[in-house]
Amino acid sequence: MSAIEVRGLSPLNGKIEIQGSKNAVLPMMAATLLARGLTVIRHVPAIADVFCMIEILRSLGCVCQLAKGVLTVDSSVVDSVRIPEGFVGKMRSSVMVLGPLLARMGEAVTYYPGGCVLGKRPIDIHLKALESLGAETYEAGGMILARSNGLKGNRIIFRFPSVGATENALMAAVTAEGTTVLSNCAREPEIVELCAFLTAMGARIEHAGESELVIQGVRMLHPCEFSLGADRICAGTYLTAALMVSGDVVVSGLNPEYLDGPLRLMERMGAVVQRNAKAREIRVTAKERPCGFETVTGPYPAFPTDLQSPFLAAAAVARGESRIEETVFEARFAAALRLRDFGAVIRLSGCTAQVEGRYPLFPAIVRAPDLRGGAALILAALAAEGASVIDGCEHIERGYEDICRDLLQIGADVRPL
Repeated sequence: MSAIEVRGLSPLNGKIEIQGSKNAVLPMMAATLLARGLTVIRHVPAIADVFCMIEILRSLGCVCQLAKGVLTVDSSVVDSVRIPEGFVGKMRSSVMVLGPLLARMGEAVTYYPGGCVLGKRPIDIHLKALESLGAETYEAGGMILARSNGLKGNRIIFRFPSVGATENALMAAVTAEGTTVLSNCAREPEIVELCAFLTAMGARIEHAGESELVIQGVRMLHPCEFSLGADRICAGTYLTAALMVSGDVVVSGLNPEYLDGPLRLMERMGAVVQRNAKAREIRVTAKERPCGFETVTGPYPAFPTDLQSPFLAAAAVARGESRIEETVFEARFAAALRLRDFGAVIRLSGCTAQVEGRYPLFPAIVRAPDLRGGAALILAALAAEGASVIDGCEHIERGYEDICRDLLQIGADVRPL
């Protein structure tokens, strides 16, 4: 699918079963390197990033297969420590392999990661954490080499609660000698899921979901079977669509607590939000245009940066003015330039976007700048009067298994081109 056509202003009503979590499954896939044998992960989304990680694992010697949402990884044999540069350039999450590969093989070679262009996104926090565990790291010509004669537990205090660095340090520490304490670490739901996955493999981790993790190193992990949770960013995207076009949408499979910040903001914008933790469902009903709002992105439990672009689209149709401040990635307003093609009135100043809403938006032909920005453009097209085309959908396919399928379920007029 290279492009999507959207005819806007269709009422959105219905229910979507949310795919498995992209941001949770990728570090889990990397963690399979820690256990010799066959690991099975269920509810895995068939997205481009998962297929890229499969190819990375295969290049290291693993045998992988994904069929009908079930991923199997046989890591009995790992015969390479070099992650091919071509895969690294496609996906930033490739850096997740560094910690587990170093822990298992004592050496890892990779390159500076790619993925969406969201600013500098340095990985020095990752490397400093691995060095604290006893690794030596070398950088030259865009290449990164890490070596160790045996990782040892230590106290690591992150200068910023980076999700990726927390995951890398966690995976390296579970088989390190002694005790590791991670302080000021990320608390995202995906970290909690990774802790549960590693625990199922035999790791000893305390205080999952808190800002300080304590890991008692074990000699080795074993394979396991694990069911992946739903993707909170996909759920948030579809609920934002309902908010924008006066819809009534239910998303299923997600713990409502994981979207608490965005749901509270939706309520302030005028939507009725119903949370059903037992059924793992969230319902958003909007009977009129949302009102303007202010929000600031930040580490969990603050407003997630991955939903900043969809909410930027919501601001474009809201009554009055909105203000969004981005504190995680300095170049995450690329979608704003494309949203202007829909008639959105957006003023950018540093890390802040100020938006004056209008409804409906104009139809447009635009190209997705990145994963979440591409989803935001589809939301804008849903609120535009007429037919729009969003090109560059390879970005969207990195995180959404089938965004057309999901939106069709709730009545959107969309089709792949």
